[in-house]
Amino acid sequence: MKEKIINFFRENIVFIIIIIAIILTRLFIVSPVRVSGTSMYPTLKNGDIMLLNKTTKNIKRYEVVVVSKKFKGDELIKRVIGLPGDTVEVKNGKVYVNDKKIDDKFANGTTKDFEKITLSKEKDEYFVMGDNRGVSLDSRILGPVSGKYIKGTSNIRLFPFNKIGNTLKK
Repeated sequence: MKEKIINFFRENIVFIIIIIAIILTRLFIVSPVRVSGTSMYPTLKNGDIMLLNKTTKNIKRYEVVVVSKKFKGDELIKRVIGLPGDTVEVKNGKVYVNDKKIDDKFANGTTKDFEKITLSKEKDEYFVMGDNRGVSLDSRILGPVSGKYIKGTSNIRLFPFNKIGNTLKK
């Protein structure tokens, strides 16, 4: 019996290594994530599949991030608008970060005004918004997202195949 097990591993070692590599890659480096809902429309549509980069250390403004279910009970896919230490507000439907109007080219619909909020550097807070501003459940309602709840960035769409590519382009 012991000899059969040893022979099995010798004959299948390449396949075993490949399977282990795939599992480790998916757990720690990248994995697919499916868009659920319309909060990122028109950039992303319900059912689109994105590639989640779990190794991201330096999150940048306008990147699409996946927020863990641990934050408020649902996994969220949103765009980063404010970084730790920034102030964010909306006046007359326009988004301002650090008192400067941003190029909000991803926004769809109107953004309701809200008062200035300052994101904590110490708490590693981010302000995230869905591109479809009228229906998105985001930092305007849920508050800032701590970096510990951001699973990674997701700027590459894998499906549908005719839209494969970077979601930062518009």
